[in-house]
Amino acid sequence: MFDRLREDVRCVFDRDPAARTTFEVLTTYPGLHAVLVHRLSHGLWNSGLKWLARFLSMLMRWLTGIEIHPGARIGRRLFIDHGMGVVIGETAEVGSNVTLYHGVTLGGTSLSKGKRHPTVEDRVTIGAGAKVLGNINIGSDSRIGANAVVVKSVPENSVVIGVPGQIVKRTQPHLATDAPDLNHTLMPDIIGITLKDLLQRVEELEGRVDGHPAGTPYVYQPSGDAWEEIEYAI
Repeated sequence: MFDRLREDVRCVFDRDPAARTTFEVLTTYPGLHAVLVHRLSHGLWNSGLKWLARFLSMLMRWLTGIEIHPGARIGRRLFIDHGMGVVIGETAEVGSNVTLYHGVTLGGTSLSKGKRHPTVEDRVTIGAGAKVLGNINIGSDSRIGANAVVVKSVPENSVVIGVPGQIVKRTQPHLATDAPDLNHTLMPDIIGITLKDLLQRVEELEGRVDGHPAGTPYVYQPSGDAWEEIEYAI
């Protein structure tokens, strides 16, 4: 138990430059409090004490602004920064070394009693206000941009931005040994870039029709559905 607590405190120092002392982390970080109490409520839930587990969950929601259903499965070293408005549903599964910012929802989209919430694999960062909805999978080492709405599964080592979430390929993959990828505000304007390329293409075609030399070669070459996977790399 104390080893897990030390891990939880250390992950705060690793991912929040504002953390100063262990005492401060233990007493003033609501994300840490929510995770610690969730472990207790999850144990009660699995032992059949459903009401008591839900009561503890509701109590922590009132105290921290973070709602984690006691049925959710949470891995090691989960860091919830600020935390206000975070919701993690009953059948959600969260891997190890995951980072969630305030306003994140891991929500369900079905009335089914079965798996209806997301599975978030290891070392994923989900930015402020992002919504990940339904029984989908977020691959390891991925990053979900702030305020993105993700409704489809995401392969590992992806970056997702926008509404609905679009995949933007990385120029460099994120490795398990790398520092946490916390750049959840790095969001290129996909629509603006696409319109710019379309205008460039129109200009080139107009030049050909008018008999003028073509301008800059057209370079937008998406593979598959352009609105499913945007090939611009960041």
